[in-house]
Amino acid sequence: MDLWLALPFELRLAILFLMGLAVGGQVNRGIYRLAWSPRQLGPWSAPPEKALPRHGSDRLPVVGWWGLRRETKLHGPGFWIRPMLIELALGLGFAWLYHWEINGGLLPAPLTPPMADAHVQYFSHIVLLSLMTVATFIDFDEKTIPDAITVPGLLLGLLLATVWPNSHLPIFNTDTGAIENLQVVSPRSWPAYLSEEPRWLAVAVGLYLAWCLAVTPAVLTMRHGLVRAVRYWLASMFKHGTIWRFVLLAALGTGWIVTIWFVGGVHWRGLFSAIVGMAFGGGLVWSVRIIAGTALRKEAMGFGDVTLMAMIGAFVGWQPSMYIFFLAPFLGILIALAQYLVTRRPDIAYGPYLCAATVVAVLLWGRIWTNWLEDIFALGWLIPTALGVCLVLMGVMLGALQLVKRLLFGDEA
Repeated sequence: MDLWLALPFELRLAILFLMGLAVGGQVNRGIYRLAWSPRQLGPWSAPPEKALPRHGSDRLPVVGWWGLRRETKLHGPGFWIRPMLIELALGLGFAWLYHWEINGGLLPAPLTPPMADAHVQYFSHIVLLSLMTVATFIDFDEKTIPDAITVPGLLLGLLLATVWPNSHLPIFNTDTGAIENLQVVSPRSWPAYLSEEPRWLAVAVGLYLAWCLAVTPAVLTMRHGLVRAVRYWLASMFKHGTIWRFVLLAALGTGWIVTIWFVGGVHWRGLFSAIVGMAFGGGLVWSVRIIAGTALRKEAMGFGDVTLMAMIGAFVGWQPSMYIFFLAPFLGILIALAQYLVTRRPDIAYGPYLCAATVVAVLLWGRIWTNWLEDIFALGWLIPTALGVCLVLMGVMLGALQLVKRLLFGDEA
């Protein structure tokens, strides 16, 4: 850290710009390789049939795509523009975000977080930004978000929250006059019982195992009752060999959670807060998916949005997750309009809106927390309760809307 801080600030920005360009290259690699239908496109893949041999310069960020224009006849006109802009945007974004966060942009002026905390938070945010960029463009292309992004991303979020609890977003505690890191009970102080009573260890393990089950590929159908549904569900995991994925995730994660429980201190606080953020973020989108899908009799939201929001919640916590969820539809209007103007595509992917709302929430977090959310979240567990009531009311209203449409327009509605 001292060696890094000894460098001139402008040199640090230049290094981060180059690092962003390099990460952008791997982000593009992930966009094309992790998609449901991988594409043999870009300098990191073998050249497609009838293409000229690749050059060493093709792997250079940004300029490499300029050289790959020679494959336009194979991939279509302008195929190289988007990946080139992604690399350039991440380069500029890494440098600008460092300038913003290190100079106290996440807190209301003139507050600045401790230098070590600011760097750890910055690292956490560029990791999340890179993961969300891959998820965003795959979702734009295919209307799906692969588990290959969100599952490792969530595990990485839990790891960062454990090893560096100060990677959580900073908040200013008006009662103590100190800068703290966001925790599951913020703005209240951490209660001793969350670290001492074994039931909270059981809660953490239970939430994690529920996530493991959710991301384990299996077939679930309720047509023949609950007992047969569970039987078929387990049989499908054994048939397709996915049971071992669940066993591995469950065993390693549970062992990690139990170990950190005994370690205690700030590391348990960080991990427990991240697990609750994971469960709340994913559970909120999942609830809307189930309620809206049941009321509208069609899929209202993909499961990839659930796993994406769970990953985001592990990085930022449950309080920002709720803000992100409600902000996303408003940003979605702007993104959908821009998408239509550029591509003339009317279809909508929800994942990019969640990612865009996350970026806004992180950048403006200090002001959002101080001006709006601190007083709201001081209500504690009343917030999830009120949210649950709102979800029930949403289901009732959507169901009533569908009933009215059927009465007016018949079964075609």
